[in-house]
Amino acid sequence: METMGRHVISELWGCDFDKLNDIDYIEKTFVDAALKSGAEVREVAFHKFAPQGVSGVVIISESHLTIHSFPEHGYASIDVYTCGHLDPTIAADYIADALSAQTRETIELPRGMGPVQVKQTKANAL
Repeated sequence: METMGRHVISELWGCDFDKLNDIDYIEKTFVDAALKSGAEVREVAFHKFAPQGVSGVVIISESHLTIHSFPEHGYASIDVYTCGHLDPTIAADYIADALSAQTRETIELPRGMGPVQVKQTKANAL
């Protein structure tokens, strides 16, 4: 079976505190990222936490983009999931650059290909 979608999950470290804590900046960044990837934006919902942090989602016809930011750690977790022929790395790269990420750890999962193989690890006893 051919994949139905691609899902990019990124851990962004060393991001700019002010950008991670600015709901308007993050919302605009995510909408722009979706549009740059060729997606059709359907709905947008973001929430600002006190004392800091933003979570949000951009629903696109092709799936979604999400963020959870932790400005106090310079960290953001993002997901970009697209179906069809859109490349989620376009949006993910745009977001990482816009948040001034110094380090980025990324995995990409094909979606709709059947069972996903996840490597299991043992927890160390304390």
